[in-house]
Amino acid sequence: MSGPERRPGPDPDGGSSLAGMRLAELIGEVQERLAAVARSQARVQQLLDAFLAVSSGLDLETTLRRIVETACDLVDARYGALGVLAPQGGLAAFIHVGVGAEQAAAMGHLPEGRGVLGQLITEPCPLRISELSGHPASVGFPPGHPEMHSFLGVPVLVRGTVFGNLYMTEKRHGMFTAEDEAVLTALAGAAGVAVDNARLYEQAEERRRWATALSDVRAALLGDDQGSSALALIADRVAALTGAEAAWIVLGPDDDGCYEVRVQVGEGLPDLTGRRVAASDVPVLQAVLTGSGEVVAVDLTGTARGGPDAHVDWGHCLAVPLRGTHAEPAVVVAARRAGAAPFDPSVTPLVAAFADQTAVALDRAAQQRLARQLDVYEDRDRIARDLHDHVIQRVFAAGLGLQSVLPRVADPQAQRRIRDVVGQLDATVRDIRTSIFDLHTADSSDDGGLRRAVLDAVTATAGDLESTVRMSGAVDTLVTGELAVDVVAVAREAVSNAARHSGARHVTVTLDVGDEVVLEAVDDGRGIDPRAARSGLRNLEERATRRGGGLTVDAPAEGGTRLRWWAPLP
Repeated sequence: MSGPERRPGPDPDGGSSLAGMRLAELIGEVQERLAAVARSQARVQQLLDAFLAVSSGLDLETTLRRIVETACDLVDARYGALGVLAPQGGLAAFIHVGVGAEQAAAMGHLPEGRGVLGQLITEPCPLRISELSGHPASVGFPPGHPEMHSFLGVPVLVRGTVFGNLYMTEKRHGMFTAEDEAVLTALAGAAGVAVDNARLYEQAEERRRWATALSDVRAALLGDDQGSSALALIADRVAALTGAEAAWIVLGPDDDGCYEVRVQVGEGLPDLTGRRVAASDVPVLQAVLTGSGEVVAVDLTGTARGGPDAHVDWGHCLAVPLRGTHAEPAVVVAARRAGAAPFDPSVTPLVAAFADQTAVALDRAAQQRLARQLDVYEDRDRIARDLHDHVIQRVFAAGLGLQSVLPRVADPQAQRRIRDVVGQLDATVRDIRTSIFDLHTADSSDDGGLRRAVLDAVTATAGDLESTVRMSGAVDTLVTGELAVDVVAVAREAVSNAARHSGARHVTVTLDVGDEVVLEAVDDGRGIDPRAARSGLRNLEERATRRGGGLTVDAPAEGGTRLRWWAPLP
């Protein structure tokens, strides 16, 4: 018998080997895909962490550096940089990571936006290069520059406008990939938002600082201190907030086109306070005169000019006028030395707003001072009326009453005492009239008035000698110019003679202005020594003769010396 027929089939051992191989391949592929997924998840997590890192800062400079550092970590780059574009073209700032300070100093100046960097500026789109030296736009590296081959650059957009560019070079493992480009582009988008937030915060802080400065100025102007220290505060705040090295507040211009330096802020400068400067000698003031009343900016670098600080090499300057209805016109000037960076254009509107508000505050302070001064004048008028209508009338009536009693008194000693009292009452009436006139004249703090000049001359010359000064008539109004100079000189010489030569204890100076000017000085000394030099008296006599007046010196019956000098009014 024959056995069952056997059919050919696959080898059981060979089939299991093939199946094992295919399973291993599938498992390996799955593992690779899982690893890729893990890497992608890690990359996404890293990117999310980077978004958080760059968006958490509010300081612009710190935020920019953090962006560069995060970008280098994301794409595994050895070197990274962020070039901030300047409004006029090129790069305004270049923040770099990976190159040490000594190495950067050895290279000289930082990149200016030429070559490959310039291509990103002119064509703001991602750029990936495997070998920098082979790119057509490459211009090579300066001496001391580290070796660089691979390159990846993407623009940073802020509100649709190119703010700058991110530059990555020298990937540590391999070349930059499309995935690196996508990751860096995503980071650049987040960086644009972070930069915008930081800029908005910085602008808000800048406005807050200007608002605080304005508040300080208002408090100073509307408080008790309304003099030069308030103006000094204005100059100090402008210098600090604009980053200027010096600031001035000048008053004017006057009819001659000159300004008076009222306040100066800055170290190591010649003191110009109180000096008058011509606008023609200061180009920035000349620009204010010919300008439209807005902030003017002038670069004085290398400019030959006059003025007391002509030896100081100034650079960029800002000037803004302060114009008000009641306050004196003024100009605020801020300056940087030659070689310093120009003022940021964003400062101009802030300075203009500060100047406008400061001018309003100055105007308001001037109005308050005027109102207070009017109140003082009103009180003076009231006091003067009371003195005239009540006090003088009563004193005068008392004197008349005593004079009417005098003929009925037989005792000579009593008569003499009554006459003395009547004389004292007459002197009191004259003093009150002088006080009334003083109350109606300008503030005694004003310089230039004859009353103040005579008082100062008598006080300064009398020394230990007790002095009394009496004045009557329109002294400040009618006696001015050279005649006032002569009167002051006569008062000084008369009191000086009494203090030095007569041995007097008291001197009374009386100045009366009517149809003529009469100055009389009476002391209680021993009289004029005949042997004493008469040069001072000859000088007074010459002054009187030159004006058609005269001088007399005699000895009253009660003792002492009486000097009387007079001259007609012009």
